[in-house]
Amino acid sequence: MIFEKIKEVIANQLGVDEESIAMETTFQEDLGADSLDLFQIVMDLEEEFNVKIENVEEIKSVSDAVKYIEERTE
Repeated sequence: MIFEKIKEVIANQLGVDEESIAMETTFQEDLGADSLDLFQIVMDLEEEFNVKIENVEEIKSVSDAVKYIEERTE
């Protein structure tokens, strides 16, 4: 559920196909996201899951984002 919602947020923000996003997908290397893209994705995720992402630089891949949100929404 969390993974699916994160994929949706990323796809909407970056204009990529959700099917191209896997757990091991990295934001910068695989998706070509720049710092502004990452900032917007983080803001969207914070709003979607009602969490505060403190250390944005720790989130480098989709699995990092899923793990971070899972730990804060249980």
